[in-house]
Amino acid sequence: MTERNYHDQVNIDNAVRLRVLEKSLPRFCQYFFRGIETTTSSRTRIAYAYDLGVFFDFLVNSNPSLKGTPVPELKIEIMDQIKAIDIEEYLNYLTYYKSEDKERLNTENGKKRKLVSLRSFYNYYYKKEMITTNPASLISVPKLHEKAITRLEIDEVVRLLDEVENADNMTKSQQRFHDKTKVRDLALMTLLLGTGIRVSECVGLDINDVDFDNNGIKIRRKGGYEVVVYFGEEVQEALQTYLVERKKIIPNEGHTNALFLSIQLKRLNVRSVENLVKKYASIVTKLKKITPHKLRSTYGTSLYRETGDIYLVADVLGHKDVNTTKKHYAAIEDSRRRSAANIVKLREKL
Repeated sequence: MTERNYHDQVNIDNAVRLRVLEKSLPRFCQYFFRGIETTTSSRTRIAYAYDLGVFFDFLVNSNPSLKGTPVPELKIEIMDQIKAIDIEEYLNYLTYYKSEDKERLNTENGKKRKLVSLRSFYNYYYKKEMITTNPASLISVPKLHEKAITRLEIDEVVRLLDEVENADNMTKSQQRFHDKTKVRDLALMTLLLGTGIRVSECVGLDINDVDFDNNGIKIRRKGGYEVVVYFGEEVQEALQTYLVERKKIIPNEGHTNALFLSIQLKRLNVRSVENLVKKYASIVTKLKKITPHKLRSTYGTSLYRETGDIYLVADVLGHKDVNTTKKHYAAIEDSRRRSAANIVKLREKL
C-alpha cells in the first residue's frame, strides 16, 4: 500500500473531526460546510465548527425560549430571530465565560475570529435565500491594537544555533537527550531560520522533496498549492549532514518518507517542533516568547533588510496579499524612509 502524503492525511483526519463536530451543531449547518468545502481549507472549516459551537451554546443558555433545547434540534428559522444587538451581547459574553468547567477568555483577536466565522455563516444562508436577515453584517469587526512583532536579532540567531549545536547551557540530562537529536535539530532549526517556511510546511516535508542539485525544497502552501523554496549553503550543509544520519534510520510504518523523525521513529508533528523551538529559544532569550512563527518573522526581517524588496519577501513567505507583508514589516519600512532623509544632499557644506 502506497504511503499517503502528509497533507492529504491531515485533510482526511480533519474531515473525520469535522463530522464529529457537526453532530453537536444544528443539523442545517451541514449545508454551510458542504457549500464552503471548495473555497476553504479543512483546518478553516474545523475552526468555523468550534466557533459556531460556542455561538449556539450561548444562544440556548442565554435565551429563555430556547432553554433546554438540544443544539442539534435548533431550526434554521432561529437565524432570522437573532438581532444585531444579540450578536453584540454574544461578543461581550466572549470576553469571559465557562465551558466544560473551564474558564475561557477571548481577546480582541479571538472575538474578531468568531465574528468573522459568524459573518461567513450568515452570508452563506443569506445568499442562498434560506434566511431573510443578516444581522452579523451589521456588527463592526473589533479593532485590533497593533503589537510589536517579536523576532530574533542577529546575535540571538547565532547564539540559538550555537546552542542547538553544542548544548553548552543545558543540564546533563538534557545533554544526554540532545546527543541523540542534535543533528536533526540543527537541520530543522537552520531550515526554519534560512527559508522562513511555516511549521506545517516543515513537518510535511518528505525526503524526496529536497533537491540538492538546485538547493530547493518542494512544500505545500496553506492554499494547497505546491511551490519550490530555495535555500543557501548553511541550510544545504545542515540538511546533507542530517540526511546521512536519516537514511540509516528505519521509520515506523506509514512514516517511511518523512524527512524529520521523532525519537519514536514517526514523522515530527507541529506540537513537537513548537516545543523544540521553545526549549532552545528559552535558553538564549528569557524575555522573548519565540515560536516557529517568530523564526519565520526573523527570516522575513533579515530578507527585507538585505533586499528592501517587499514583493520578494511576500512571494518567498507565501503571502497572498503584499499588504499583509507590509503590515508585518512596517517598522522596518519606516526606518528605511527615515534613513532616506539623509541620503540626498542638496548642497555640500563648506
